[in-house]
Amino acid sequence: MTDTRGAVNLRKLIWNCSFLDDKKRIEWYPNFWLMRVKVVELAPDWRMVRIKLPHTWLSTNPGGGLFGGFQACLADPIAAMVCLKLFPQYSVWTRSLQLDFRREALTATELRFSITPEDELRIQHELETKGRSTPSFDYGFYQADGSLCTGIKATVALRSKDYKKQGIRVLK
Repeated sequence: MTDTRGAVNLRKLIWNCSFLDDKKRIEWYPNFWLMRVKVVELAPDWRMVRIKLPHTWLSTNPGGGLFGGFQACLADPIAAMVCLKLFPQYSVWTRSLQLDFRREALTATELRFSITPEDELRIQHELETKGRSTPSFDYGFYQADGSLCTGIKATVALRSKDYKKQGIRVLK
């Protein structure tokens, strides 16, 4: 769990820590811990995730709304993390992320993500037939009154662990 310079990789340490449950792993993930997120609900199978992003002095933009960068930071890995839990034998990463700021977030927001059984079956079928899948997921941030303030579209890449993009030479 060290990087190339020999320093401890805190993210890997937290993620692989056996005495932490999955909720705490998310909350203590370094980027999320600094934002003070709170896991409201996490299904045991990870098929549904709800995370509170607080509206604090640190997360507030000059106009008084929740800074979009905080939302992007939290939204970015969620779909990939879920896919990694459901398909651990594959390499998974966020390929693209789009945020649609529909209304200003003036309260704490809640990220709500879920994967449907149909999506999961489609991904599984693509992995079995093509050896790869690039699904897109729609989810969002909701304000305290339940209104959607930010729509999210994330595309995730699932590839075999030994995947190398054609035409890319790895430098050593």
